[in-house]
Amino acid sequence: MKAKYQQVLDLGEALNIQNGDVKEENGVLKIKGTAKTQYEKNLLWDKIKEIGGDTPSDIQADIKVADDSVYHRHIVKSGETLGKIAKQYYGNASKYQDIFKANSDILKNPDIIHPDQELIIPNL
Repeated sequence: MKAKYQQVLDLGEALNIQNGDVKEENGVLKIKGTAKTQYEKNLLWDKIKEIGGDTPSDIQADIKVADDSVYHRHIVKSGETLGKIAKQYYGNASKYQDIFKANSDILKNPDIIHPDQELIIPNL
């Protein structure tokens, strides 16, 4: 089972999932840990479903979220816009206004963001 879901385990390691534990019992891979945000938890579940289908019976995952006050915290990279960031997290560029409002303490104009700024990606 571990080999089948190795990409999930690798992703968990890359995301630095805390309190992680992986064991195999009776042909079922049991994973638990704490993701930093709901977005990271969703990434793990998306990878699980990509490998095992929508309702996999050979894996059980108990993934908690350390900070549920935000969807994610994003560090701006060169060339990004709020629209691109909104598309990444919500699948919809027009949701950029939600990100702008959540960061009104540091952003004064939705068209001006700078590399290395940490933006709150709000829960919708």
